[in-house]
Amino acid sequence: MTDHLDSFFQHDAELAWEPTEPGVKRKIMAYGEDLMVVRVVFEAGAVGKAHQHPHRQASYVESGSFDVTIDGRTERLTAGDTFFVPADLIHGVVAIKAGQLIDSFTPMRKEFL
Repeated sequence: MTDHLDSFFQHDAELAWEPTEPGVKRKIMAYGEDLMVVRVVFEAGAVGKAHQHPHRQASYVESGSFDVTIDGRTERLTAGDTFFVPADLIHGVVAIKAGQLIDSFTPMRKEFL
């Protein structure tokens, strides 16, 4: 597999949104074999249900407020905060206030394509 898209540069307005769960949508911003960056938008009260995957994940809270649970521990995070999820740990989020997360995964999430 080659790196994503036909350009080094991506323009947000040209990238497609995909609904994932009620009140949640995502947009794949860029990816290559060993890295993927995804913007995820949550309406207030929306839930990113608890799940696990073999990818490592680092996420940046771009806006809003989220209760983030990782391996049974929950913290409220707001704009500018980050969290890291090691491979295979159960994690999920609840949007307390509408907002956006920027998720990075390594390796890339092939199932998102």
